[in-house]
Amino acid sequence: MAEQTTDPLQRVEEQLKKCVKCGACRANCPAFTAFQREPAVARGKIALAQHLLKDDIDLDDQTYLAMSKCLLCGSCVEKCPNEVPTDEIVIAAREALAQRRGLTTFHKAVGQVIQSRTRMKLGAKAAALLGPLFFKKVPETSGLRLRFPLPFVGSKRYIPAIAKTPLLDRYPEVIEGQSGKPRIVFFVGCMTNFVYPRVGVAAIKLFQHLGCTVIIPKDQQCCGLPGMSGGDLDTVRQLAEQNLAALERYEADYVMSACATCGGALHRLYPLVIGKRNPGLKERLERLARKTVDAAQLLHQLGLQPAETGAGASGSVTYHDPCHLRTRKLTSQPRELIRATPGLELVEMEGADRCCGLGGTFNVYHYGSSMTINDVKSEAIIATGADAVATGCPGCMMQLDDGLKQHGSTVEVVHTVELLARQLLGE
Repeated sequence: MAEQTTDPLQRVEEQLKKCVKCGACRANCPAFTAFQREPAVARGKIALAQHLLKDDIDLDDQTYLAMSKCLLCGSCVEKCPNEVPTDEIVIAAREALAQRRGLTTFHKAVGQVIQSRTRMKLGAKAAALLGPLFFKKVPETSGLRLRFPLPFVGSKRYIPAIAKTPLLDRYPEVIEGQSGKPRIVFFVGCMTNFVYPRVGVAAIKLFQHLGCTVIIPKDQQCCGLPGMSGGDLDTVRQLAEQNLAALERYEADYVMSACATCGGALHRLYPLVIGKRNPGLKERLERLARKTVDAAQLLHQLGLQPAETGAGASGSVTYHDPCHLRTRKLTSQPRELIRATPGLELVEMEGADRCCGLGGTFNVYHYGSSMTINDVKSEAIIATGADAVATGCPGCMMQLDDGLKQHGSTVEVVHTVELLARQLLGE
């Protein structure tokens, strides 16, 4: 389906005018915390976008670099007195840069990978088989993590091991539930599928416990957010169309994701970004958005009793708000479920709603700054004295785990659904 031919920045021209350069964004921008330079903050990027629209600045490497210094966390949007949608503006600016100068080599590669689930699966299998040959193994007590020894990656960086069997290969497409109970389509997401299938297993067991029919379309694709981060909106549109086709094949009450990022894509960014560019998809994307729910949100809504599913060993837990749940106002539901779990004590950390520093490809381009942002989060988690930190995003899990290990901490990083499914998982 052809996209409307409009300059990306022209779509946000009126939004650009809303910014009065008051600087309220500076106090809430994690990127500014790391870089301490005006181009890193929202008003700096808006000023840059205005010049890009006028075509009166050079499209040099510094322009690219400045626009890349954004995690798309939405903190500035929430705090802006004029409600300037800076995240939408940054996406449009990155798309404009990609159109005028082309995609970076990295984002070309990202696009090639995320366009094909088969390609991703082959890559994951290779990583699972060859990883031990190329990466240093951390002791079992450290959570089965792999450590990069290569200087260009950074010797301190920890990444999770790739699962030998992806989640999509572990279940049939339809897991029948009880008659009259909700029918749920599970949008799995790449991190859950290839890195943290245990999160998907926990989610499935919880909804089975509630009698729901769980549908896991085999032809679902990446949500496309890695492509959106680099301005590759053509790839995101293709993936959105494929996901619409996959998710619409079944009559269902909800489309559920246990990944805050994927849920944020389906619920907000698909209609906001792709729908505006492709009017022919707009109605379908908005319908998908209305059905999309987070796992903890839906479990809370359906009346899950954690005393039946999560009771077990006692311990204290702190909770990190993923940006893509915080911006959807989904902060109370996971906390209420954790508090209702016998044996668990919820200990709030300072700045629980602050970004962890991942920001998708931001973590690749600006790893050092990403971990500078994460330092504050790691210190806050450790200061609670909690045994574990829970969150609702597999990407955040990876970032939190990396930061805590670099701080020498043994705090466990878990997904909220893992805590809630502890008895069901036999743990």
